[in-house]
Amino acid sequence: MKILAFTGAGISKQSGISTFMERPDVRDRLYRSFAETHHEAYNETVRALKESMVGAEPNDAHYALAEYGVEVITMNIDGLHKKAGTDALELHGGLPEDDEMDRAWMLYNKPVLYGDPAPNYAKAYDRVFRLSPGDVFLVIGCSYSTVIACELRDVAEARGARVIEIQSDAAHKVRETLESLLGKK
Repeated sequence: MKILAFTGAGISKQSGISTFMERPDVRDRLYRSFAETHHEAYNETVRALKESMVGAEPNDAHYALAEYGVEVITMNIDGLHKKAGTDALELHGGLPEDDEMDRAWMLYNKPVLYGDPAPNYAKAYDRVFRLSPGDVFLVIGCSYSTVIACELRDVAEARGARVIEIQSDAAHKVRETLESLLGKK
């Protein structure tokens, strides 16, 4: 049995990172058209977003996925999977480095903006398409607000994989779910 995890903002909420749904002031500015027409305002938005993540540490959900060697696809840009030891496929890229902040508006994939191509979407579909009956698609903290989140679930179900949703208290429920599926480590 293969387990493929798909994570969204809900996994990082317990690490103190607000979701974009809770931050319309940020979400409404993450459009390529805004970045290109309001350079400074966009740069400040990304700077504030990055600062809001300073000091955030992975929670037990991130660590459990790493410890069990679960392959991860994430919509998050916070880098917490990497900090926990997982080389996650980041659908929406990451954040600019400190020395890139003054030109953040012109960067692509740092993060992927609404209106930008998302280069890792095809890789995500490919990974989900490789699931088979008996495999598990573990959805952690992902709403149904984005097309990719809905479609990856649909592809997993069509492939015969069992879709397990953890939408609250990921910091405790992910390890419990993995222990139940794979046995204690």
